[in-house]
Amino acid sequence: MFRKILIANRGEIAVRIIKTCRELGIKTIGVYSEADKETLHVTLADEAYYIGGSRVSESYLNIERIIEVAKKADADAIHPGYGLLSENADFAKACNRAGITFIGPSPEVIQKMGNKIEARKLMVESGVPIVPGTKSPIKNTDEAVEVAKKMGYPIMLKASAGGGGIGIEIINNEDELKQKFASNQRRSENYFANGEMYLEKYIQNPRHIEVQILADKYGNTIHLWERDCSTQRHHQKVIEEAPATFLSSETRNMLVNTAIKAAKSLEYTNAGTIEFLVSENQEIYFLEMNTRLQVEHPITEEITGIDLVEEQIRIAKGQKLRYRQEDIQCKGHAIEVRIYAEDPVTFFPSPGTISNITLPEGENIRHELAIQNGSIITPFYDPMIGKMIVKGADRPEAISLLKEALEEYGIEGIKTNIPTLMEISSHPKFEQGEITTNFMKTEFNSPMKSSGR
Repeated sequence: MFRKILIANRGEIAVRIIKTCRELGIKTIGVYSEADKETLHVTLADEAYYIGGSRVSESYLNIERIIEVAKKADADAIHPGYGLLSENADFAKACNRAGITFIGPSPEVIQKMGNKIEARKLMVESGVPIVPGTKSPIKNTDEAVEVAKKMGYPIMLKASAGGGGIGIEIINNEDELKQKFASNQRRSENYFANGEMYLEKYIQNPRHIEVQILADKYGNTIHLWERDCSTQRHHQKVIEEAPATFLSSETRNMLVNTAIKAAKSLEYTNAGTIEFLVSENQEIYFLEMNTRLQVEHPITEEITGIDLVEEQIRIAKGQKLRYRQEDIQCKGHAIEVRIYAEDPVTFFPSPGTISNITLPEGENIRHELAIQNGSIITPFYDPMIGKMIVKGADRPEAISLLKEALEEYGIEGIKTNIPTLMEISSHPKFEQGEITTNFMKTEFNSPMKSSGR
């Protein structure tokens, strides 16, 4: 097993990785920016090193500095977590050149799947159904207009290198396309250093369903069932569930088998997620592949009993999968809510100092946090400050526990989206499982009613 793992990340995911490493007897190396020098992941790591200024470009995206620290601390592996450098092929290559194991797939696979246009081509070659759309980058607004005329509106305008909902727009007519193409292209260049854009046919009222896979270096690939991530705002997930209760057995089998087929065609290794859109009549379309651990991985752990971070580490070390497909049983229903430091009415970020936290407790309540009393929430990073996961014997029981837990959840000193989550969990459509990716837009488009929490 690895001796020391450097965690090239921050916040709750860094704390999460430290927890599993401790259980495996692996020493951890934390890295931190100027803004994070007193955060929980720094305190919990066995060693911690300063890597730069508060902005991510100065620290958490500084490949050269992170590799330098990994060598200095004698790390034999690096876990990238999610976001930041987790899907950066150049970072994976830099780890390899330094003789340090990158806990994830090969740089070649990361690069292939990181470019959405190339990923679509690969899926077509593998026989995986995709949303109809362009096969090569759209160079400018004029070309986009001509292509859109042939496709028919509405369409999706997407950044080829995009992620996290950035660079995605629903376009209803030619005027909107002319207005938004150049601005989205510039935004993509700023966020991803890649301005390539493409168009997809817009699927009306779909569900966003993803399949978790694990694959070792010996050709063994398994799925760990699916997650429903349809409750999202501006393409950012807010609540995730496992399993997806609306799927028919036939559609579920098609999804998981298609995901395994896609992973095998790439000779994929480690943990990964194949994301799909599922239409109202349960047609499936490949959306993208995330070549990393997902934010919502805990709900899969809850229904399968498998520690995904541990499996990532074991696979990276060269071990064979410890499970066969028939070993992976789906038990109960799990729901994860993302806790954001944001105003529940305006949705604007709410930096500040946390003066008090009251967490709900119970056997089937799990918290993933990197905050405590006195924690300072800065404006430099994503406003997600934690996650709460609940589990029930079935979906109604999980929702009932979620409501109770949210009532007990208190964070003072900053504003959070807890009132928003309380409203969603009590909404009739949510309770009945009638959730599509348009749910938040249609039901909560106006400012939220704040409960004052």
